[in-house]
Amino acid sequence: MTGAQALQAALPRLTAAGIAAPMGDARRLLAHALQVPPGRLTLVLHDPLPEAAQARFEAAIAARATRQPVSQITGTRAFFGRDFHVTPDVLDPRPETEALVLAALDRPAARLLDLGTGSGCILLTLLAEWPEATGLGIDSSAAALAVAGRNARALDVQDRAELRTGDWLTGLAGPFDLIVSNPPYITESDHATLSPEVRDWEPRGALTPGGDGLDAYRRILPGVPALLAEGGRVLLEIGVGQDDDVGRIARAAGFARIACLPDLDGRGRVMALSCG
Repeated sequence: MTGAQALQAALPRLTAAGIAAPMGDARRLLAHALQVPPGRLTLVLHDPLPEAAQARFEAAIAARATRQPVSQITGTRAFFGRDFHVTPDVLDPRPETEALVLAALDRPAARLLDLGTGSGCILLTLLAEWPEATGLGIDSSAAALAVAGRNARALDVQDRAELRTGDWLTGLAGPFDLIVSNPPYITESDHATLSPEVRDWEPRGALTPGGDGLDAYRRILPGVPALLAEGGRVLLEIGVGQDDDVGRIARAAGFARIACLPDLDGRGRVMALSCG
């Protein structure tokens, strides 16, 4: 069997499973099975498929048919031009979160805090972009922190990234020049409508706090001003349409400057906050 024949055999299985782009997914999984860059797959499609690669591809297709995300099967997701290791213990880094990174890069910071760091994609990207910066990543999940630690080593920023188990702001002391977070913000009702790839395979606690989706902001924002350095900033990812509610919470917490910044699709996605 050649790679091209293996692709054709996989397509009906992925289509029957409800995969929206079966050929694209099958090609990515075949490249993974062959251990070649996706851009070089065409060059080897008509070669005989090695037995080990065929077994890896079969296992990958079987996993994808259960709606497991491609990134979890391959173990890698690209974010801001870098590859991040991902597992079912962390959120899959998403393009909309890159808007938060872009907003952060508008102004250099020396000491960073990332609340709910997950894979570490926000904190570690910023540390990679700012070679002199140091940062602290907090997460309640030890398994997530293990993923973040692996990513820190892969990006060679492990000496500047402290990763600590914690419950939001409990026990923290500043000051920090920049505090960032992509907290759980999906409402309980919306969680049930998510695609199986997200609803069934990504950690529920990192997606939704239940209820109206705002509990994390209620927990975080009142204590944040005391942790900020003079002139420090807070950047929080939010769900579409949550800017008014999060803005009210921020004002009650003492923030004087509040702005909602768009993501790459023009949707309000990042709350930019400062105290003066």
